[in-house]
Amino acid sequence: MIKKLQRKFILINMALVSLVLLIVFATIFMSNYQRLQSESHEALYRAMEQRMDTPPPKREIGRLSPGQKPFPITPVFTVVLDEKNNIVHTTQQNVSVSDDVLVKAVEKALASEYPEGILKDLNLRFLRRDIPDGTKIAFADRSNEINYMQSLFLISLVVGAGALIAFFFISLYLARWALRPAEKAWDQQRQFVADASHELKMPLTVILANIGILLAHRQDTIARQFKWVENTRVEAIRMKKLVDDLLFLAKSDASSVPLVHSEFNFSDTIWSCLLPFEPVAFEQGVTINADIEPDITVTGNGSQLKQLITILLDNACKYAGEKGIITVKLVREQKKVCLKVNNTGTPIPAIDLPHVFERFYRADKSRAREQGGYGLGLAIAKRIVENHHAKITAESTEDQGTTFTVKFSEL
Repeated sequence: MIKKLQRKFILINMALVSLVLLIVFATIFMSNYQRLQSESHEALYRAMEQRMDTPPPKREIGRLSPGQKPFPITPVFTVVLDEKNNIVHTTQQNVSVSDDVLVKAVEKALASEYPEGILKDLNLRFLRRDIPDGTKIAFADRSNEINYMQSLFLISLVVGAGALIAFFFISLYLARWALRPAEKAWDQQRQFVADASHELKMPLTVILANIGILLAHRQDTIARQFKWVENTRVEAIRMKKLVDDLLFLAKSDASSVPLVHSEFNFSDTIWSCLLPFEPVAFEQGVTINADIEPDITVTGNGSQLKQLITILLDNACKYAGEKGIITVKLVREQKKVCLKVNNTGTPIPAIDLPHVFERFYRADKSRAREQGGYGLGLAIAKRIVENHHAKITAESTEDQGTTFTVKFSEL
């Protein structure tokens, strides 16, 4: 899919660039052609207006006098014919014309039904006028005009081809650069679907196995098969939590999670979240220390922020280790509300630290099933933090333990 998008991007980009180059070169080509054509016509009209007894004008080096027209660079010659179309006089300006060419040009100009036009086989442009006792015809050589247009065409062709080749490689680079986030998102989505399918498959497998055991002992009472019934219930609860987490992330990705923000006391909210964890920590031999500055208020969604605190505390309890210590701290720092949740225990390896907020990512994969997690908690925490335009970071060292820091803007 990404390769297809990349090819489509390059194709559209090259088509647009080709269209722009075509318009630009066509404009340059037409403007130069009209300019040369105008100069040729100007030379013809000037030659037509020149009297026979007046010597041809000479080109002067330097600034033109006011009202003086520039000397025509187009080779021009004129022919005066009598009433019988015999040549009686010729004037050749900056050009030398053989008698054969002169006779052919006069014959073709007289044969034309239009008073002006182009003699393609002779590369001449002509202007014919009737004068007393005859006809006067002015001719302008088109060789320079044709050569100039041919050179311009070849230059445009070479420059256009070079530009298209350059733009192709630029488009190739831009396509890879622009689609890199999309490719990463696509890979993450594929990995997300694969991980979600795997995680859903595990509890379903256990549930189906337990049901198979129950069906194989249909005559037994629930009390005798309670172990399998309870195991099925536990796996169903785990699967429900997984589905709920997946739905939350999916709605968050689609920006369809309704958020009602209000001002509330964040200090009291943290205390209310700490109370349910005290017995859990006591059973695990973990000590919870709290350093919460009173009456700190923030603006946000109360239910989501409670879920954030619960995720961080639950994560800390799981990995604090035996006789571990959890420290929850809430303070004001430089017009920011800073929440820190620290736990002792085995630190997160430096190679895993940048990935802890990714979905289904677990640094200690061997303990994932034992701890009952799916690797979605911290991904949800990050999404909640982003929903509140806050920032969450993770640090983990052997001496200081693991610390998750969330910074909010204070009301």
